[in-house]
Amino acid sequence: MLDLPDGITACLFDLDGVLTQTAKVHARAWKQMFDAYLRERSQRTGEPFHEFTVPGDYEEFVDGKPRRDGVSSFLKSRGIALPLGTPEDPPDAETVYGLGLRKNELVLKLIHDDGVEPYEGSVRFAEAARKQGLRTAVVSSSTNCKDVLAAAGIEQLFEARIDGQVAEHEHLAGKPAPDTFLAGARALDTEPAHAAVFEDALAGVEAGRAGNFGWVIGVDRTGHAEALRQHGADVVVQDLDELLEKPA
Repeated sequence: MLDLPDGITACLFDLDGVLTQTAKVHARAWKQMFDAYLRERSQRTGEPFHEFTVPGDYEEFVDGKPRRDGVSSFLKSRGIALPLGTPEDPPDAETVYGLGLRKNELVLKLIHDDGVEPYEGSVRFAEAARKQGLRTAVVSSSTNCKDVLAAAGIEQLFEARIDGQVAEHEHLAGKPAPDTFLAGARALDTEPAHAAVFEDALAGVEAGRAGNFGWVIGVDRTGHAEALRQHGADVVVQDLDELLEKPA
């Protein structure tokens, strides 16, 4: 049995950091990309070099957001203005899209080299949710969501997938806007009030609260439980198997 409020009939799961152990991979890729760019920029312009910090800059500016929004948000925090560019920009272009592509190439290499591991507690919870008749969907800003689910061997646990590619095609605003979670609820024929959102990112719990979802669960993998609560989580757990009712 699941320890969920009455009336919840659907579960909307973020991917990285909730279902799969890829949030740390993304953090590494963001740091590698931004540090390399900031160091090169410092050498070229004489500006002081200040590294991209994890978890500080990662959690505040990029975690849970679409790549383009994450790049723009962090650059703005450093007072750096770059052209937006286009999705066709090469990775070496000094544009928002170009930097985002550099980061994505690093993520893909890390996933290829190291593989993808799911969180076993999240797998047990999703399996129990399906057995109990709840609807399930993945809602992620990642454009690599389908491949990551397949690599982790868990794609069969979810009826629908709203990811970065779907969001771009349907012109959905990224988290902290609630648009992608609302699309996930629609895909499951579920009203937001009857859906639970599972998120580890501050932007994600903000999105769940903004969409008036029935329950917003913050997943604390990095010791930021209080920040998750402040941004809108109704409850915070370290692993989803905490929400499985234990036998008496």
